[in-house]
Amino acid sequence: MHRPDRLAKVPFPLAQRLRDAANQHRSADAASPAQRLDLSTLVRLHGESSLAVLLMLLAVVSVLPVAGAGTVMSLGIWAIAWAWLQAHSSVALPARLGQVKLNARWSGRCLRGLAWMYEQSDRFLRPRWALWSNTRTRWWWGSWIALMGLVIFLPLPLGNVLPAISLILLSLGWMFRDGLALLLSCTTGAAALAYVVWLWEWVSNALLQLWQA
Repeated sequence: MHRPDRLAKVPFPLAQRLRDAANQHRSADAASPAQRLDLSTLVRLHGESSLAVLLMLLAVVSVLPVAGAGTVMSLGIWAIAWAWLQAHSSVALPARLGQVKLNARWSGRCLRGLAWMYEQSDRFLRPRWALWSNTRTRWWWGSWIALMGLVIFLPLPLGNVLPAISLILLSLGWMFRDGLALLLSCTTGAAALAYVVWLWEWVSNALLQLWQA
């Protein structure tokens, strides 16, 4: 049986735990296996594998300079979208995704970035505009996650950034039940879609002019 999503705010101790992990990573020997984190380790540091947590981690990793990260992460994002539509609160992380490793530099940056993100979220996010995070809106958010996953999958220059930010805001908004964050998620995602349309028109016009020339 799937447990219901958390209604409480993300506790600050989570940010502290990630900050401690970042400090340990910084002091670890350069040859230590701990210098290269994988997704499974990041999930364990969170202490849970809820859909919102997994979605945020996949969105964060999709914008890192890891070869093929966006393509691989988008597959996991679609799996989360399907689970979201099915009203599940968690999903098993596929083994292939769990084994994706970051290099030493980006492992540390990812830990520090996540810690900072939770610290700021704990300061500014709060339950409000409950309609946006109502369980009856799950179908909308599941569809939105799938759409953002499609944009991340497309091989576009810097095409992962805006949809990933949209999914991060969605994850935090759902964790904190903050409708404002969810609204910002839609706004950022709309900008991502506008970028795709603009780039498509630009490429189409360039090819047309080249053909005419």
